Amino acid sequence: MSDAPDATDAPRTARRVSTVGLYLLTTLVLLLSLVASVRIGTTDVSYADVLRTAGFHLGLDVEPLPRLMDSLIWELRVPRVLMAALVGASLAVCGAALQAVTRNALADPYLLGISSGASTGAVTVVVLGVGSASLGVTGGAFVGAAVSFALLMVLLRKGGLDSVRVVLTGVVVSQLFTALTSLVLMASGDAEAIRAITQWLLGSMAPARWDTTVVTAVVTAAGLLVLWLNSAALDGFSFGADTASSLGVDVRTTRWLLLVVTSLMTAVAVASVGAIGFVGLIVPHGVRFLVGPLHRLLLPLSALVGAVFLVWTDALARVAFAPQEVPVGVFTALLGVPLFLLVLRRRGEL
Repeated sequence: MSDAPDATDAPRTARRVSTVGLYLLTTLVLLLSLVASVRIGTTDVSYADVLRTAGFHLGLDVEPLPRLMDSLIWELRVPRVLMAALVGASLAVCGAALQAVTRNALADPYLLGISSGASTGAVTVVVLGVGSASLGVTGGAFVGAAVSFALLMVLLRKGGLDSVRVVLTGVVVSQLFTALTSLVLMASGDAEAIRAITQWLLGSMAPARWDTTVVTAVVTAAGLLVLWLNSAALDGFSFGADTASSLGVDVRTTRWLLLVVTSLMTAVAVASVGAIGFVGLIVPHGVRFLVGPLHRLLLPLSALVGAVFLVWTDALARVAFAPQEVPVGVFTALLGVPLFLLVLRRRGEL
């Protein structure tokens, strides 16, 4: 028997090497992006300052920067940049999972109405002052997201979780909470409150601090792990519930699990930084062109690309009209629309 490798193994090995190389390259780009983005802002910060501050707070034997500069870098910019990476990764992964579960190429993390519910919660706290002392804007947003998800689950409880029903019910829930948000804003008549909440609704990394960043990191990591462990189920759902069932997937239980996990990840992201659209819509489509439809490859790379995309979008939002900061959701929409049209064109759907 010959020990020579099968010729058919060569293309497979080449694909595996190219995929690993793509992961390593994207990871390197993300790390460089994080460091570079910390420098960007209305106050000049050098790479040496960034590395010196990080080294000091990580316990290395380096002299700290002056207190004001140290606080600017470590307390404001670092958590902000990390939050952008985490939210970008979370939204991209949720988008990839929801597109498989619902078999809808236009599905994204806001499909289920969670973003609208979070917006209503934030508006209630800021405009009406309900729970302002104990919750704050972030807490109110999370409560609103939880209420909207609970309503969605109640509406889906008896009718099943087929893709069309999930999409339509999500649209209904989203429109309900959008209407409630508009009603509260119009009833308040407070121009300053309306301005503040409108800024939040468009998404901003400015409120990011270490406590919320740590919570977002834990939820994002746990959610990504659960979704990745269900990669085979997501592959099956991409071809329909019957295909998933033939692969041994408990369709109903697994679909509920995936919806709960993606909803929780979205709720935490929205509660932390507001509503940011298009990340979960365009990133998974772009990544599929690179690694194909298998979710064990698609999910991790979507997380990396989503993180890079939102880190640089947030950096652009900080400096484009400096010293005035533009909500990051504005730029994700401006960048997302043409990119999504390009994706549709390449898929032959435009």
